[in-house]
Amino acid sequence: MDLSLKIDRIDASEKDLFFKAYFSKQKPVIISGLVNNTAAANKWNLDYLKSRIGDTEVMVFDNAIKKTTAYTGGDYKMKFSEFVDQIRKDEECKVRLFLFNAFKYCSDLKKEYPCPSIFKGILDKVGFMFFGGKNTHVRMHFDIDMSNVLHTQFEGKKRILLISQEYNDLLYKTPFNTYSIADFQNIDETKFPGLKYVKGYDIVLNPGESLFMPGGYWHYMIYLEGSFAVAYRKIAYGVKNTLIGINYLTLKLWTDKFLNSTLGKRWPEYKTKVAHQRAEAAIKKIENEGEEVVAS
Repeated sequence: MDLSLKIDRIDASEKDLFFKAYFSKQKPVIISGLVNNTAAANKWNLDYLKSRIGDTEVMVFDNAIKKTTAYTGGDYKMKFSEFVDQIRKDEECKVRLFLFNAFKYCSDLKKEYPCPSIFKGILDKVGFMFFGGKNTHVRMHFDIDMSNVLHTQFEGKKRILLISQEYNDLLYKTPFNTYSIADFQNIDETKFPGLKYVKGYDIVLNPGESLFMPGGYWHYMIYLEGSFAVAYRKIAYGVKNTLIGINYLTLKLWTDKFLNSTLGKRWPEYKTKVAHQRAEAAIKKIENEGEEVVAS
């Protein structure tokens, strides 16, 4: 897999450039300075959030529990303060907090980091937080609603692999879902030969940096240390992506969940088989026709 694509970096002051060269072209970019001049810039860290959210019970995700469908709930509850103590340790961590709406528990946090002006829209009232400990990973997937995401890192570093939608079949995407069955912790091109034809970005997001991820971009995330980020969203870009998102959120998601519950392990086994078949067909097309898949 070729992860040598270089991502552009711009400053928060270059708003016109962002819309012209990145948002309108649906191209990822890292933006610096969006948190400057906000209260969060000088306040937000794990200790501060622990003091504000305290012993509120939250649903955490356990990476040791394998999921065979998309958009799942948490695995078990624990106090937010205990969760923070766990992820800040300098050791392997398997729990993470995903799509956490901290503003629901502490509304004035939104005033400390409101949605940046470049991402204002009908979804700007909610900012979801993401927390994880050292080496916590999030499987390769794209967001089910196809929305655009502005992912701002506040504490700790995070490694992110970014890949365009055009590689869906070569990434072993499962039918009715938005995730890959390939293991990106230990990339094995013998087991998943389609990955040899994939091109993408391999970046490290530092505190104070914001990543713009266009709708439908695949992303695999690894928390390099105990850290957290906040993501604001914009609705899917264009009619095509909007319809794809609606289809996933309605027909595909609930069909998948129904078949998952009624067919048991036979359904994920079938999805895995189809994912391999689609990848094999995509490989043959490239090899037979000499076609190249070029990342945008």
